[in-house]
Amino acid sequence: MPDRLQVVHVVRQYAPSVGGLEDAVANLCKHLSDMPDLRVRVVTLDRLFSDPEQVLPRAATIDGIPVTRIPWRGSSRYPLAFSALKPLEQADLVHVHAIDFFFDYLAWTKPIHRLPLVASTHGGFFHTEFAARAKRLYFATVTRASCRAYDAICASSANDAATFRKIAPTKTLTIENGVNIEKWADAGSKTATRTLLFIGRWSANKRVPALIDLIAAARAHDPAWRLIVAGVPDAETVESLAAHARARGAEDAVEIHLKPSDADLKTLVGRSGYVASASAYEGFGLTIVEGMSAGLLPVVSPLPPFVKLIDALGDGVVIAPEDPAGSAERLEAAFRAHERDFAGRRRAAIALAQRYAWPGVAAQFREVYDRALARRRRK
Repeated sequence: MPDRLQVVHVVRQYAPSVGGLEDAVANLCKHLSDMPDLRVRVVTLDRLFSDPEQVLPRAATIDGIPVTRIPWRGSSRYPLAFSALKPLEQADLVHVHAIDFFFDYLAWTKPIHRLPLVASTHGGFFHTEFAARAKRLYFATVTRASCRAYDAICASSANDAATFRKIAPTKTLTIENGVNIEKWADAGSKTATRTLLFIGRWSANKRVPALIDLIAAARAHDPAWRLIVAGVPDAETVESLAAHARARGAEDAVEIHLKPSDADLKTLVGRSGYVASASAYEGFGLTIVEGMSAGLLPVVSPLPPFVKLIDALGDGVVIAPEDPAGSAERLEAAFRAHERDFAGRRRAAIALAQRYAWPGVAAQFREVYDRALARRRRK
């Protein structure tokens, strides 16, 4: 056993791709690499799903983390990358992120690489209703079989844990995603403002148009309501979102920012009072906690991870995307309560976000690695 253990993180997309999965893996790697007896590397695909024509360099170092990129073919829903074993030759343990080709392939090839395997679920693959019946069948058969090769299945939320305990009851444990609470710490507006901020990929399950509907309805109560949309295109584009805002008569109240820089994003956070999501599925809700670390209050759909945050905070607004008028009434009523003690409510949101700081989460994963390596030594 070398003096420094080498842990390889395998993930389908990584920087320069932007998203919750990429951000979670990058932050975990950063905090694990601070541990003196660990070496951390990332293996990922060599083309971004958002720009599949551009082939990225085979090797790179990003924020001090060595990254190896490998070719792939097929669909972005299940990209095939059969050269994944070569970069694992010097590894002591492999941490697979998300339930996709890598999760299955490294399970099936375990007799070849013979490495301890740990997985993080990141919401599984039930983000949308696309091929829902086929997904459930696959989960109950192929995913169940693949789980047998893993030393631990680390559920990224209580919702994920309940799902994965159905097929891997003895291996599933909950380690919720950490949050980089330093980057926007206390950066939100210091005064109450009727501005919502959405950050993330504009995928179908995020339902960004529903937030535009909400703002259009909220302006009937007060024309000061605004929505800032920041992120990267997917099912929705700048053009489609702008067209939806025009159709709702809210074009003057909706700002759309395509791939803002970190500095620009922090400026947008500073103009906002609320962090919002109308998502139809979330494994955790990373950007909501990041927003809370800035002092923003949550405006969210009634998903279990979101409701858990609302209950813990004792504040925020749960919206019904199918009922923008009713949701707008609740939002306006909440704002009037918030502006009476906005400073205190900001402090409470920031305090709750502190529970999700990355150093403690990285330490939990390190304990999982140590147990998996101890089992390997015993064998």
